[in-house]
Amino acid sequence: MSKNNNESSVLFDEPGPKGKRTIRIANWIGGIIVAILVVLILMRLHNPPDGENQLDWELWKPALDGEAWTDFYLPGLWMTIKAAVLAVIGSVVFGLIFGIGRLLPSRIVRAVSGVIVEFCRAVPVLMFMIFFWRLFSFMGIQSASYWAVVLGLILYNGSVVAELVRSGVGNLPGGQREASLALGLTTTQSLMQVEVPQAVYAMLPAAVTQLVVVLKDTALGSIIMYTDLLQESRRLGSMYFNILQTLVVAGVVYFIVCALLSKLAEWLPSRMQARTAAPAEPEPVAPIAIMDASNVNQIAVAKEVDEDRYGGVPRKYHVHHRGTNASVRHWRQTRYEQGYDATHPESEKEPDHVEFPDIPLPGKKSHPHEDKPDKGKNDK
Repeated sequence: MSKNNNESSVLFDEPGPKGKRTIRIANWIGGIIVAILVVLILMRLHNPPDGENQLDWELWKPALDGEAWTDFYLPGLWMTIKAAVLAVIGSVVFGLIFGIGRLLPSRIVRAVSGVIVEFCRAVPVLMFMIFFWRLFSFMGIQSASYWAVVLGLILYNGSVVAELVRSGVGNLPGGQREASLALGLTTTQSLMQVEVPQAVYAMLPAAVTQLVVVLKDTALGSIIMYTDLLQESRRLGSMYFNILQTLVVAGVVYFIVCALLSKLAEWLPSRMQARTAAPAEPEPVAPIAIMDASNVNQIAVAKEVDEDRYGGVPRKYHVHHRGTNASVRHWRQTRYEQGYDATHPESEKEPDHVEFPDIPLPGKKSHPHEDKPDKGKNDK
């Protein structure tokens, strides 16, 4: 079974032939319904009751030409990325500070950090933006809308990062802290030097996923007149009276950027695992049973040789054979003697040259010079 099938079987069993047929029919019905809805929407846009044809190229051309990209889309996209990057950095710092604060031994620090995090999680992001925009405008701060967007995103997403840090430390094995305390570290030292670094490394994929949320939430800044991608596309649409077309283009840009970030979030865990998982050689294991595939002991077996010239009992010699017969005792030895196994003729290795000593056979006289004693030596 493939990897995808193994992953899907965790949630539900693989459907049988009848279930697969039902799913296939439901997919076809759903696809037909979606196609009908798309056709109806296009027909409505082509011939609206009170208005012009929204599929006319004259309305799409101003939303796709080079001037629209250089003067509206790309500057708006840059402001969106500018606010998102600063908000992400601030969110990580905010989350680390208050996430660690919720784990410190001091009850006061834990209580204060918990109240701040829960408050920032409960208040809507748009309310934060409006409040800081009014405050910064009253104080006369330049780029009040920009800083209001950034600060609102930091407070909300920083509280999410704080919860990621707290949950990451909570999911670590208990032996981490026990080992640190056994080495003489205090609870705070164990938290800062051992537990938090591991939690931060483990939460990186979730933090990258949160980056997609930060990027999309910058669009709320258009309500307080922040010139992001959404605001610039609305300005372009108001100039050529093609607000639908410009918003569609802006939506496609948002989709591409968020899809790239999602791919990064999918790639990051595998990359982290490849960098942290060291290759390990499997421990040698003794053969388990007869015909087990892991048994590759080389066997020296005795093979019978039929030679007419012997005329008596057949002679035997050893050949090498990679067998599957298990030997739990002395299994590390590469050779041992065993009776000839004719069931594995393909793995035999015949010796290059087999020498058989000349044995005199019954009824055959030996050479006269072979049996004659040396008279000179006997005389001496």
